[in-house]
Amino acid sequence: MGQIHIVTDSTSDLTQEEITKNQIHVVPLSIQIDNATYTDGVDIQPEEFMEKMAVSKELPKSSQPAPGKFKEMYDELGKDGDQIISIHMTGGMSGTVESARQAAQMSESDVTVIDSRFIASGLGIQLLEAARLRDEGATLEQIIKRLEVVRDNTYLYVIVDTLDNLVKGGRIGKGRGFIGSLLNIKVIANLEGGAYNPVGKVRSHKQVVNHLFKQFLEDTAGKTVKMASISHAHGMKTMGTPLKEKIEATGYHDVRVQFTSPIVSTHTGPGAIGFVYFAE
Repeated sequence: MGQIHIVTDSTSDLTQEEITKNQIHVVPLSIQIDNATYTDGVDIQPEEFMEKMAVSKELPKSSQPAPGKFKEMYDELGKDGDQIISIHMTGGMSGTVESARQAAQMSESDVTVIDSRFIASGLGIQLLEAARLRDEGATLEQIIKRLEVVRDNTYLYVIVDTLDNLVKGGRIGKGRGFIGSLLNIKVIANLEGGAYNPVGKVRSHKQVVNHLFKQFLEDTAGKTVKMASISHAHGMKTMGTPLKEKIEATGYHDVRVQFTSPIVSTHTGPGAIGFVYFAE
């Protein structure tokens, strides 16, 4: 029986060490800032991107990989008859997964494309789970079935500190953004169904932390927490660290912390955090 290869994009927030250790192949997105184009995670890193975005005249723009980039990867990995599972950021926020699907149709390799319906660590946990199962000898069908369970038991919340990027990106109107900024409103959104859904508004970082912690306790009651993660764009001091401390007080001490990808922080702006957890 041939191997199973795992392919993804550059938005999973996995470390390079995790990507290498788990033999995950990455087809990166690109990002444009002030007429310069960068390859995500290759020639621009998250913190450097934040510095450039702070002085950029316009909101940076991200671009999904062309189908040809995926096809090239699929053709190489599947040339000996090996199977490929290609898992990507939610199609509700990017055309990346659709680009991968087009490439799968063009390639002669055996490719299964999956919409993770998440971003950041919500995608990352599915990649790590797929790698674990592959290494234990699971079939492609078993991996796909397991990922459905993981998706159904994963929760992701995004909290922005400023509404500027959401306004510039067209996700909320200018008037609402202006009023929200005046009132110092923090928008809490989830990714239920793979799309950005505002689910609450509070007026302080402390209220954000309390809201998220209460939601975490409700969602994980009677379950075992398999993963909890905080991705941020310079948002640890205001929200990330206080939230991490509350979670650790429950006895769970493996909270992942990582700087989120430029693709995500373009939409959220500085000071944002993403809170992801998986429990069953």
